[in-house]
Amino acid sequence: MKHTISVLVENHSGVLSRISGLFSRRGFNIESLAVGPTQNEAISRITIIADGDDYTVEQIEKQLNKLVEVIKVKTFAQGECLARELLLVKVAATADKRQEIMTICEIANAKVIDITVSTMTLEVCDKYDHLKRFEALIEPYGIIEMVRTGTIAIQKGAEMISTKK
Repeated sequence: MKHTISVLVENHSGVLSRISGLFSRRGFNIESLAVGPTQNEAISRITIIADGDDYTVEQIEKQLNKLVEVIKVKTFAQGECLARELLLVKVAATADKRQEIMTICEIANAKVIDITVSTMTLEVCDKYDHLKRFEALIEPYGIIEMVRTGTIAIQKGAEMISTKK
């Protein structure tokens, strides 16, 4: 089962290395990892998507909480958070195929962010499953290059992850 784990940490060098090492030592695979600043520049937020059973996730939470730089750990229950990824993809786009590609972009809520004589670069931000479907739709045109961010997630509703330990 996939788990979304949000970790608030002190914004210091080496913190990400210690956290990823903790996962590695436990043999727990990280499927997606995204790190970025919060509204407080002294605190970063790490979003981890990992596959494992509830017991393993509980053990990882306990280990994370032992790290000095970790402020708060929250594992989101299914449906408890809003999650998004960003996909940038450069596709082969001859003049006769551009309109078809633009129609797919319109339907999939993607944007054309760059265009040349022979390529189009597209941007789409959505849930993992939507990005996979978009990738499958655009693949026949010839993917030249593609990059995705890790998943970022935030809790639904008015609640927030507090910075208090």
